[in-house]
Amino acid sequence: MSHFIVIDMETTWGNEVMSIGAVVADSDTMSLVETKYYIIDPEFRRGGMYSYVLKHPKAGKPIICRRESALEDFAGCCARYGISEVFAYNATFDKGHLPELSNFHWHDIMKLAAYRQYNHAIPENVPVCSTGRLRSGYGVEPILRLLTGDLGYSETHNALLDAIDELKIMALLKHPIEKYI
Repeated sequence: MSHFIVIDMETTWGNEVMSIGAVVADSDTMSLVETKYYIIDPEFRRGGMYSYVLKHPKAGKPIICRRESALEDFAGCCARYGISEVFAYNATFDKGHLPELSNFHWHDIMKLAAYRQYNHAIPENVPVCSTGRLRSGYGVEPILRLLTGDLGYSETHNALLDAIDELKIMALLKHPIEKYI
């Protein structure tokens, strides 16, 4: 596998997908190769907790389209790179909202990031479960704060920018892609 994709999404107040961000990454270097950002119409018009960052300047120009078109374009992007592996932070949530992508192999970034035995940045004095998972504070924002030391970091909740942050977590953990699989 030479490439993989990291996906994130945001939902409306009614729990419908209103945006999807995805980043194609190089499997060896964990570096960003290409980005995709979709705002789903008409769902985004219904509003959600993070509607105010849908058109974030750092996310570039989104593709505003119907869900079917977004997922068709996403699948085409994956086909161009030979991608069958999808990664997400708390992948169960994203996969559950995107059943059209069930033919991909989904992997959860959190399954390494939230565990002391895989995340070198988790301090010894922080409470963990018997499995080694943090008892609390294992979302993207606190994990990136731990890994970077940037206590001022704040998650944007823009689907593309969050997918980029999730790829950054993978790069900072320094595990080979196979470890997630």
